[in-house]
Amino acid sequence: MKKLIWIGCLSYFVIGLAHVVLGSILPVLLQHYDRNYSAGGELIFSQFAGFLAGVLVSPLLNRRFGKRGGILIATSLLFCAEVAYAFLPPWGWMYVIAVVAGFGFGMIEAVIGTIIIAAITEGTAIAMSRLEVLFGVGALLMPLAASPLIAAGYWRLAFLIVAAFTLISLLFWGRGHFGPLQSMLDERAPRRTPGAEHTARPWKERLPYKGRQWVLLALFILFFFLYVGTEMSLVNFMPAIFIAKLGMSEASAALTVTFFWLAMAAGRLYAGVIAEKISYRIYVLISCFSAMLLLLIFPFTAHPAAAFAVLILIGLFMSGIFSISLVFSSKLLPGAEEATPSIMIASGGVGGAVLPLLTGWSMDHLQVAQTSSLLAVFAGVLFVLSLAAWKLG
Repeated sequence: MKKLIWIGCLSYFVIGLAHVVLGSILPVLLQHYDRNYSAGGELIFSQFAGFLAGVLVSPLLNRRFGKRGGILIATSLLFCAEVAYAFLPPWGWMYVIAVVAGFGFGMIEAVIGTIIIAAITEGTAIAMSRLEVLFGVGALLMPLAASPLIAAGYWRLAFLIVAAFTLISLLFWGRGHFGPLQSMLDERAPRRTPGAEHTARPWKERLPYKGRQWVLLALFILFFFLYVGTEMSLVNFMPAIFIAKLGMSEASAALTVTFFWLAMAAGRLYAGVIAEKISYRIYVLISCFSAMLLLLIFPFTAHPAAAFAVLILIGLFMSGIFSISLVFSSKLLPGAEEATPSIMIASGGVGGAVLPLLTGWSMDHLQVAQTSSLLAVFAGVLFVLSLAAWKLG
């Protein structure tokens, strides 16, 4: 189990790199292609459309090739996509590459998250927080590496950094041995015999929710849609917001994502422990309320130091929302531990595709303060949804 968790952490580190590499270099990438921020939003939309496809297709590939086989396929696709990014092909091909990259890290996240939640029954939040810490570290280091590369004019090498760590992850998954868990990771569904379609499990059995659980499921689907969309909007457009708001250089603005993920990684070190002590629902409620207040304050910060301070606090309070909410939703919907994580991650993938598209449009057509206020509205709805889950749960 320990080996599985640590290799899973490596994969989450790679996912963290892949999630933010576009946002870290987005201003200079758009300048290279002579495109506006709406086009940047479309590129991010394409990547998260691929993310959603990866999450949804992962159960099919897992049944055909086993969970480890599915991870190997997804990691290989991500590696190829990052190498292709580095060649800076014509703009139209960037959308195709974005879909492939998103498919890769979406499937990796869905499979590993499902394995951990299903296999660990006690201290689940702590285990998920470990994975999310490495995600945060990857998301932290990527813009930190991108900033000097942008300054030196070699920003395309950021994609090759992601490709290198993806290859390392691929080798660990391909050559690793996991003891008693080996059979579970390599297990494949038996091939269907003629007439098997008549004996397939009914839809209600595949999604074993009933009564009030359907309401909770709908709440959490909307919750993850908004949360991941808000987080990805912050990650991908924060440098552009700081450039427009404070007149920072592109290289300096790239560091905003570093500070954000530094706070996220630090917060995730303790998120699981705190959530286990005060309960999942209280943790999620406090975090969403605090994020809403900070996003409301952010437009009024006129000095770089104040803006960075608020950004760090936003990262701290948002740090554990995803992982703790993923465990929280699974605990509130017992009997569906295999289905719930994939549904929640898929919902987040839709939000990660749609809301950055809206944020990119607002960057082109509205003032920066209005874009920041839009993100505060998203956080406000998250707070309302967490309160509703409190009452229903």
